[in-house]
Amino acid sequence: MEGKIIRISGPVVEAVKMRGSKMYELVMVGEEELMGEIIQLQGDRAIIQVYEDTTGIKPGESIIPTGRPLSVKLGVGLTSGIYDGVQRPLNLIKDQIGNFIKRGIKVEPLVKNKKWHFVPLKNKGDKVRSGDIIGYVKETELIEHRILVPPDFGEGILTYIEEGDFTVDEPVAKTEDKEIKMYHEWPVRKPRPVKKKFEPSIPLLTGQRVLDTFFPIAKGGTAAIPGGFGTGKTVIQHQLAKWADAEIVVYVGCGERGNEMTDVLTEFPELKDPKTGKPLMERTVLIANTSNMPVAAREASIYTGVTIGEYYRDMGYSVALMADSTSRWAEALREISGRLEEMPGEEGYPAYLASKLAEFYERAGRVVTLNDKEGSLSIIGAVSPPGSDFSEPVTQNTLRVTKVFWALDRELKDRRHFPAINWLTSYSLYLNDVKDWWSNVSEDWFSLRTKAMQILQKEEELKEIVQLVGPDALPKKERLVLEAAKMLREDFLQQNAFHEIDTYCSQKKQVWMLKICLMFYEKLLNVIDSIEFEDIRKMKVKEEIARMKIVPEDEIESKFSKIEKDIEEEIEKLQAAYVK
Repeated sequence: MEGKIIRISGPVVEAVKMRGSKMYELVMVGEEELMGEIIQLQGDRAIIQVYEDTTGIKPGESIIPTGRPLSVKLGVGLTSGIYDGVQRPLNLIKDQIGNFIKRGIKVEPLVKNKKWHFVPLKNKGDKVRSGDIIGYVKETELIEHRILVPPDFGEGILTYIEEGDFTVDEPVAKTEDKEIKMYHEWPVRKPRPVKKKFEPSIPLLTGQRVLDTFFPIAKGGTAAIPGGFGTGKTVIQHQLAKWADAEIVVYVGCGERGNEMTDVLTEFPELKDPKTGKPLMERTVLIANTSNMPVAAREASIYTGVTIGEYYRDMGYSVALMADSTSRWAEALREISGRLEEMPGEEGYPAYLASKLAEFYERAGRVVTLNDKEGSLSIIGAVSPPGSDFSEPVTQNTLRVTKVFWALDRELKDRRHFPAINWLTSYSLYLNDVKDWWSNVSEDWFSLRTKAMQILQKEEELKEIVQLVGPDALPKKERLVLEAAKMLREDFLQQNAFHEIDTYCSQKKQVWMLKICLMFYEKLLNVIDSIEFEDIRKMKVKEEIARMKIVPEDEIESKFSKIEKDIEEEIEKLQAAYVK
């Protein structure tokens, strides 16, 4: 039964004659059949958020219910795709109509006429259940796309399954009463089912020293990156996409400025996968929803992204989802809530902001899938607090549900310290969870990290005294703390994302670099009373320590052993000079 529009307020449309409709049901709005979703029901009245511009729509136009919720098509051809917030393929739309999207355009997200070579892993007569892997397609050189039985399928006996070339619309297998194709649909607001969730215990390694060693995230974990304009959120997310040991990357540009999204869309296809040398796009899905696109589609974009992430997780892959930025998504919620005339919460955001954020981040996890494989989905959300004010509602509510806080600092950015992550305000609640894993790399990892943090915290305490009386008035031991903290900051925490070698640092190299910085401090601490402080500043080995970050991985053993030996020899010489 068709409904009728009676009121329009931006992306929010009110309609009557909608009895029998369901909450979050997908509807077609107006003569152009724009995509919309029911977000409120009262009797036969429905309020709908429209995912496209509503300019020109008038009261009296029809609303056509579809009987299904907003869903995404999950199947072969997703990888390397660039979609908008409701999974319209932007690259395919460009090929069809040019650079500008027309309202009401409908293009299938998966290419329907392309044939893919399907290799079965099951045989005729086998029993299949929801979530089973029945075969695979070599989608790109990096990704083997495993064909899943839909999670709501039930079970059945295969009466047909064959190897061959098929389009996504052709059945590759059949049971007594159902067909299985190389894609299926899934509602974006409904988490995909799993058998079991693990406790986080394996770190998601990124090759970034400040993240891996100081504030690690676990596989299947959640992290927030709050930071003001220009503090380096996007560069960090690029580094994570490129270097994190996740097999699939889903990047959601949610309400970002058009020029930033353009950078992502132009740079990602050019990035090389460091492990294989192939284009990074071969294992990436991009969702682009810029700030000038309709706000309702922005609200849907992170659900679209997380559902695609869960789909690859169900194949047994490790997936990293980057949401940049959840602040823009929250602003879309605020705008729609205002148009619905709901009671505003703090700073005008809806009262349900916290539960919506929790709902999104809770979909992360390392799990046993329905087909008994192990997969993980890690969610890293950037937050853009106005004026770098971390006390605003989106940042605060995000911190309540995420376990890692990488605080980007404008002062560090101004001092050209990158990544500009503040080591005093950032934290990770996964430290104890990943400690056992790191002990396989080095048994000293946790104690080294603890000592380094103590030195950096001590430096902060001494800063006020230094500003009052200058560093020369401090006792030698405290001046040595300042020297060690400077070494940790400049030679360990700073990392050049654009340097050929320093862009990635292995776990072995990270531990050894930290060990050398602390060895320098502890050896000097033992002899500080018997030498002059000026001699420490003139030590030649400090130059070697400063160059540690650009030592190639295959030269670590020889170069770092030499640095350790040079530290001991130079300190012995200093002592010997004063004994004479």
